[in-house]
Amino acid sequence: MPKAKLPRKSTNIDMTAMCDVAFLLLSFFILTTKFKPSETLAVQTPSSVASKIAPQKDVALVTIDKEGKVFVSFSEDAPTKEVLEALNTNRTLGLSDAELTALSKGPFFGVPIGQLKSLASQPADNWPKMNLPGIPVLDTINNEMVDWMRAIKSGFQGIKMNLLVKGDNASKYPAFKGVIDAFKKNDEMKFQMVTNPEGVPEGTELYKRNMNRNAAAETTEE
Repeated sequence: MPKAKLPRKSTNIDMTAMCDVAFLLLSFFILTTKFKPSETLAVQTPSSVASKIAPQKDVALVTIDKEGKVFVSFSEDAPTKEVLEALNTNRTLGLSDAELTALSKGPFFGVPIGQLKSLASQPADNWPKMNLPGIPVLDTINNEMVDWMRAIKSGFQGIKMNLLVKGDNASKYPAFKGVIDAFKKNDEMKFQMVTNPEGVPEGTELYKRNMNRNAAAETTEE
């Protein structure tokens, strides 16, 4: 007696729900992803063979452009307003809380301390277009980076500060010296230089050390 053939059932799977979930996840990641903003201060940093990545949190960044102008900026999580409050108190600037809040939202600071009050009245978005004169550092008697560093250390009190210096490849030495002198006067000599990384030239001592280190690592893994 022949066997009865069972009817074949369709193997089609409705993917509508899966597609909906995929599009929802894609929309979520697009809306929540935070892209790196473009740099407000254009600086061509010198090249180096360092491979260490600059920290992104709790950063106080001192930038020196090609004209020798000095600017100070902070990462988003840094206590910017506390730094400004300390500067306001130390120099008796008479800044109101509203002015301090407005300044703390700015992308960077690059004016003499006495002009901070007028800077607070300008929209922060306009600062990069204003051709700011920079923080005075060349006058050894009135090096205002000394006051900035004192305020920065006060604002970062209790927080491990990552102090970075980013200088243009064409910037002049006197501006850099003024920044370093300000660090010295505040007993702050631990800082990192921001450079443009490049490969280690073949044949150099650093290249040979890296090759030996890699060979030793491969031998250990085997």
